Amino acid sequence: MPLKENSAFVAFMPSGRRGRFPVGTPILDCARQLGVDIDSVCGGRGICGRCQVVVAEGEFSKHGIQSSATNISPRGEPENLFDARKGLAPERRLSCHALLWGDVVIDVPASSQVHKQVVRKRAEVRDIVMDPAIRLHYCVVDEPDMHNPLGDFERLLKALDEQWDVKGLEEIDMRVLRNLQSALRQGDWKVTVAVHRGLRITAVWPGFKDKAYGIALDIGSTTIAAHLCDLATGEVLESDGTMNPQIRFGEDLMSRVSYIMMNPGGEDHLIESVRRAVSDLAKDVIDTSGVTPDAVLNMTVVGNPIMHHLFLGINPIELGGAPFALATSSGMTMWATEVGLDTVNEDARVYMLPCIAGHVGSDTAGVILSEEPHLRDEMTLIVDVGTNAEIVLGNRYELLAASSPTGPAFEGAQISCGQRAAPGAIERLRIDPETLEPRFKIIGCDAWSNEDGFDVEAERIGITGICGSGIIEVLGEMLLAGILRTDGTIDGALAARSARVESDGRTFSYLIHNGESRISVTQNDVRAIQLAKAALYAGAALLMDKMAVDHVDRIVLAGAFGTHIDPKYAMVLGMIPDCGLDRVYAAGNAAGTGARIALLNQQSRDDIQRIVKTITKVETAVEPRFQEHFVKAMALPHADAAYPQLEAEVPELTKVRMLAPVLAKADEGRRRRRRSRA
Repeated sequence: MPLKENSAFVAFMPSGRRGRFPVGTPILDCARQLGVDIDSVCGGRGICGRCQVVVAEGEFSKHGIQSSATNISPRGEPENLFDARKGLAPERRLSCHALLWGDVVIDVPASSQVHKQVVRKRAEVRDIVMDPAIRLHYCVVDEPDMHNPLGDFERLLKALDEQWDVKGLEEIDMRVLRNLQSALRQGDWKVTVAVHRGLRITAVWPGFKDKAYGIALDIGSTTIAAHLCDLATGEVLESDGTMNPQIRFGEDLMSRVSYIMMNPGGEDHLIESVRRAVSDLAKDVIDTSGVTPDAVLNMTVVGNPIMHHLFLGINPIELGGAPFALATSSGMTMWATEVGLDTVNEDARVYMLPCIAGHVGSDTAGVILSEEPHLRDEMTLIVDVGTNAEIVLGNRYELLAASSPTGPAFEGAQISCGQRAAPGAIERLRIDPETLEPRFKIIGCDAWSNEDGFDVEAERIGITGICGSGIIEVLGEMLLAGILRTDGTIDGALAARSARVESDGRTFSYLIHNGESRISVTQNDVRAIQLAKAALYAGAALLMDKMAVDHVDRIVLAGAFGTHIDPKYAMVLGMIPDCGLDRVYAAGNAAGTGARIALLNQQSRDDIQRIVKTITKVETAVEPRFQEHFVKAMALPHADAAYPQLEAEVPELTKVRMLAPVLAKADEGRRRRRRSRA
């Protein structure tokens, strides 16, 4: 292959780390220099096979490159030998032997990562009234009679009516009908029948069967979570999660839509990748629990509008621009085979909860089902924090909903030392206001960095970066310690007090850890969080304007990220409006809980269909006041919004805000002196 340039660009997903390297550099070496997490035991000999990667195909406008498998060297003898010994999927390469020839986007599968993503989407404990959409009925069916011409199906319906009072049932899946006669005779005319919502027979087994199962799915843009439930008891038998493999096509939703726009047929790649991930995740929870796949008869799914469309096999390109038209906003029921799921009963019913609007999806419907703001008198603000924050405000009288483009900064992307939640990531931090010295905790270790036992654990796990919840605490502590000013600038004058405050070109940074991995917070990191939190606050403020309220009684932080944010620091940074800290709740994976409610209670499906039709959608993109709120929310915590309840509980914040005008005046004086000297 002719090499036109001496260097090439490479971006690694899901970490988002990127850089340029000399042509001919092994992909594994590129990853190591960028701090990308790729496993390798054999020292690059192509023996262990743990460093497998996938080259993404297509045009990536975010990076301004055309990625192709032809931009790395072809398979050589070591990879061919490994393929012959253990098997190497056609799309996979051993990064230790694949050489960089041109610009590429590289996906690092979870199986190739040393510090695998911690998918924090456990099933929340909830009381749910059991009324599943799938019910089992054991029947004794009359045998055929020469004098009675009824077919086997009709005699089964008669048995269901007489023995279970199941009336009006007239439909049966064709695949089930084809096997009905053999099931009846094999079971000596005794069978167990699965009926979906009292309308249709979806499975028949010979003899007695007393267990049926369902899976509740939350398909997020970053992670996918699954909860396997017993449809008779509601018990969660197994929960698991995985990274959404679509990340290699773009870290955020609009990047994925852009990929489809730039690459004809690109939607097929995204559809196949998410369906394969869901099928594999379903298999994992089924195998771990010991359940048989044919007993999994029902699934419920929530996701943002773009995930919703891609899972259904719909091109989401219309959601990429105004008026953000959905192909459908209704709840949908389909066969598992219609959405490419091949690891459950092929006649399993899959129910996708309804969407609310073009940027407010069925995951928000799930949150509403879980948190029930429509049944409360209190003015409740629900914030599902993610790459695209979804916000709901209201009570039993009215509900408003909006989405706000926060971007991936809250999840560690766009942060210089940011990473996803994995062992070794800093998730908690405190700063001594006198010495400006930090102490912190990392995922995978219970001790703080100043406690006995930490060094041993940190040596084993590594200190690798800062996850999303960690960066919120870091900036909150920097603000309260005076390292950050209310305008978001790092105060370089403090370099005289502490070596932790370092010069970084024309700005300053704050050093957290100086070890094998040097971890610090830069001015650009602060700006990325400011932009994200300003968008989040502006969305909430806009809904408060529309509702004509000046306060909220209760705030719910939803989603995996929202669960791990300390409400104190979320408010200190101004991500959310003022509220008593005892009235700010982490709801956990509320969208997943909503999916589980819909799985175990069929009436809730009708309820949420009705509720979403009453919600007023506010489109932030066309609201003039959104920009006004956004600009003011760039300040920490806010340019002029009062935080009396927070300041009563965090008195350090009062001092910070009182100092802001004095520091601003001093800065203006310095600028005037520089101008006069010029």
